[in-house]
Amino acid sequence: MITFSQRKDIDLAQLLELYRHAPWATGRTTEDVQQMLAHTDLVLSAWDGDRLIGFGRVLTDYVYRASIWDVVVDPDYQGLDIGTQIMQRILQHPDLKQVELFWLCTRDKQSFYEKLGFTDKEQTGMVWARSKQAHLE
Repeated sequence: MITFSQRKDIDLAQLLELYRHAPWATGRTTEDVQQMLAHTDLVLSAWDGDRLIGFGRVLTDYVYRASIWDVVVDPDYQGLDIGTQIMQRILQHPDLKQVELFWLCTRDKQSFYEKLGFTDKEQTGMVWARSKQAHLE
């Protein structure tokens, strides 16, 4: 039976194993992930017994904006609506009911997020990458 949790005290080894399936998460370390969780406002995880099978997190001011990050589902469980349930639980979370706009970044899952009502029509984002700024110093 699949269960969902908002607890932040996730087994970091399991979370790193889940991240191993996401190309955007390569190079994450136990220390970095531990610090990331400590500074994340809301966590949503999916479990099959004691096995972490899905994850997503939110950074927010609880009123105007929320950004959704790191939504990932174990490949063995993809196609079972785990990602959809994680996203719906985030979007309908009682602590986030006032949030006007939810933001997320994706490189290859646009069609999944479009089915949930996300659009790329209001692209106003810009990115600053620390790794690309060395030449400015």
